[in-house]
Amino acid sequence: MIKIMKYGQVPNSEIFARVVPAVNVEDIVAEIIANVRKLGDKALLEYNFKFDKAALTALQVTQEEIDEAFAAVDEKFLTILEQAAENIRAFHSRQVRNSFVIAEKPGIVLGQKVTPIENVGIYVPGGTAAYPSTVLMDSIPAKIAGCSQIVMVTPPGRDGKINPVILAAAKIAGVDKIFKVGGAQAIAALAYGTESVPKVDKIVGPGNAFVAEAKKQVFGMVSIDMIAGPSEILVIADGKSDPAHVAADLLSQAEHDKLASAVLVTDSEALAQAVSAELERQIPLLPRAEIARASIDNNGKIIVAETLMSGIDIANEIAPEHLELMVDDPFAYLDAVKHAGSIFMGRNCPEALGDYFAGPNHTLPTSGTARFSSPLSVDDFVKKSQFTYYTADALSTVAESIDYFAGQEGLQAHGKSVMIRKEG
Repeated sequence: MIKIMKYGQVPNSEIFARVVPAVNVEDIVAEIIANVRKLGDKALLEYNFKFDKAALTALQVTQEEIDEAFAAVDEKFLTILEQAAENIRAFHSRQVRNSFVIAEKPGIVLGQKVTPIENVGIYVPGGTAAYPSTVLMDSIPAKIAGCSQIVMVTPPGRDGKINPVILAAAKIAGVDKIFKVGGAQAIAALAYGTESVPKVDKIVGPGNAFVAEAKKQVFGMVSIDMIAGPSEILVIADGKSDPAHVAADLLSQAEHDKLASAVLVTDSEALAQAVSAELERQIPLLPRAEIARASIDNNGKIIVAETLMSGIDIANEIAPEHLELMVDDPFAYLDAVKHAGSIFMGRNCPEALGDYFAGPNHTLPTSGTARFSSPLSVDDFVKKSQFTYYTADALSTVAESIDYFAGQEGLQAHGKSVMIRKEG
């Protein structure tokens, strides 16, 4: 049963406690990465058999497999995927940054040049569920940014095939190459390249503890989006909220993972009790009841605060991945929210709307990192170069200032490189 606690009457260490995975995977992942670097495709094929029980002779998904998968997916779902993709494109197109030039002073031109990252790797989890939504959310911003090549990796099933909905989503999103490999070995392949899998410049996408650790270990060789932890949701709800709706929204994240965190913050003790009872009613009805039960019992919380504004303060301290404002006028509270990955406004905006369809990205900062990081966006798939141009006259007017500045740092050669031009 979910824990109910009153803010101010229990230690803050309990209120703000976070889920910490107990598994130490650092050494295991380091060994996997080393093997992939040494053996290339051979290591990937061996790991496919060891971890996914898939006996393969080739890693790349063929165009024939993609076409067969697309034909196998029912037309209704294809239409929904297309609609979701359209919404994602519409939202992320607004994020595109342009290069700029400043030429406001005689003889001086300054600017910033925005360039797409050329090769991007997309990791799409497999395991207990298929995630075509992740394919769309991670690939479409890269496509909008203008990345030259999008390479997707995802674990195969025991039959050696990829779930057809994953391949259909990849075709809709415009993924260039797809490989049947998952786990830390897939991250290693993207970071270092193998005979089949091309080396990329950046890796994005969620995954389990092994994937997260692999991304951490290859960072520096390649860029990454973030180190994603277990899924989180925090719902702020007033006494007028429907407890069945609140419970359903909490369970939408609890069913992800036994380590997922579902938190309700409310100013109503009556709602707290009603949501607790509703969770007990709804959990047994879920196909993933065992996972949801573990998440709610071990990591779930209902925090009763004095006021909703106090609830906002609690949410800011937790900095959740997903934040729902289940009140009549959510915009009245929006400015007070400082730290959250994605904010869902009002009584008719369940988090699942953002997971699949609305358009904003669902790859979000977790574990409190929303205090300093952002959702995946087009910005993640571009880099910026700056440029400077001075004429001889423009340089001459500032040369002595630069020489003096360099002298203060004890770097006379810096100053000399400027003064030699002024002095002729």
